[in-house]
Amino acid sequence: MDVPFTACDSVACSGDIDGAAYQILMPDTWNGTLLLWSHGIRSPQPLPLSPDEPVNTAAEPVPGWTEADSGGVAQPLLDAGFALAGSAYRTNGWAVDDALADQTALYDFFVDNVGDPDRTVVWGASLGGLVTALLAEQQADWVDGAAPMCGVVGGGVDNLDLALDVTYGIQQLLAPDLQLTGYESWDDAAAQWQKGYDAILAAGSDIEKGVPALLMLAAISDASSQTKTYDGADLESQVRAYGEAAVNGMTYGTVFRSDIEARYGGNPSENVGVDYASRVSDDERQLIDSIGGAGTSDRLLTKLADGERITADSAARSALEESSTPTGAVTHPTFTVHTAADPLVISQNESLYAERVAASPGRTADLLQAFTVAPATYSPKAGAPFGAGHCNFTPETYVGTAMMMDDWVRNGLLPTPAVIEGEFGADSGYTSAFAPGPWPAESG
Repeated sequence: MDVPFTACDSVACSGDIDGAAYQILMPDTWNGTLLLWSHGIRSPQPLPLSPDEPVNTAAEPVPGWTEADSGGVAQPLLDAGFALAGSAYRTNGWAVDDALADQTALYDFFVDNVGDPDRTVVWGASLGGLVTALLAEQQADWVDGAAPMCGVVGGGVDNLDLALDVTYGIQQLLAPDLQLTGYESWDDAAAQWQKGYDAILAAGSDIEKGVPALLMLAAISDASSQTKTYDGADLESQVRAYGEAAVNGMTYGTVFRSDIEARYGGNPSENVGVDYASRVSDDERQLIDSIGGAGTSDRLLTKLADGERITADSAARSALEESSTPTGAVTHPTFTVHTAADPLVISQNESLYAERVAASPGRTADLLQAFTVAPATYSPKAGAPFGAGHCNFTPETYVGTAMMMDDWVRNGLLPTPAVIEGEFGADSGYTSAFAPGPWPAESG
């Protein structure tokens, strides 16, 4: 269908709305579908590992968008007739509330100035995946379908609690003077991050004491033995992957925590009453003891049990819960996609989200979840081509997700495993056989 619209030579398809940059891309012939993309979290200040990297405030109409290189996503979608739009958020960091307002403002701008979509599909990655799920719940009058990808769909409180588990574990097992909450500034949090990073780095070279501690950190946070860099094909690679996962969790639990605490007026996370021993399997205990010696797992678990626990500020916790937790009230087609081995936003977010959808009054048949799995082996230099790492999808996976969502929304055709495999392509890592385990706090 050729849907009328005002071309970008007559309307500003890029600019600024209330302090948030936006970008709109229009096809030659519009099929009537608007794809509204929400980007992932952007650091409000340069991260400790990349202090020279400038803060990014650019809009993204598709994942990985730059003017010079659309990552192989924009052009196939434009060729298929989709309108593409995306907004930056007026602030960086845990900008969930800003993102919801900015994406809604961009939709309104599009309708008022470009054209009236026959259907609108919201999609996004990482924090943008959470924004996508929340937009679908809160703007059901104009959202027709949602595709959260590698999204924090388990919600802000559960994920920050898990990050606290990681930083608490680092404090108790590796860096006793690590500060866990109440940072005075970003620089203060970054200094704590550096302290934890140095301890993790040193642990990887200490076979007798450090490596068992890293294995314990992985066990209590249910970290994957693969990352984009390390394939986990042997114990050394697994330990390196666990170290990388610990750094990811600690980054969330220190520098991004400082932004979250500032936004919500206090510490929203806690680990009072957490039984870390219940998360450690017999096999994990045996591996730890085989490396550190008999009784090592008991010694490490005793340290975790005896440490001073953290209590949340109740008002801050309630505010983060209200702001950043999907209810699961799915009322339109919703297709989540996640890498099986994500060291930052673990794939068990999808388990937690599915539980909430099942418990909600919405239509559970409208939730479909897909996962991509990395090859069994790959070199650290080349890295995983897909399936391991945060949001490590192929361009075909992004394009295929948009195509299938449009068909589902437009024609009511729920993607089958065969359709997903065909759209994602043989080299995407998609398999219907993978399912994430329960959220770590529910395991044991």
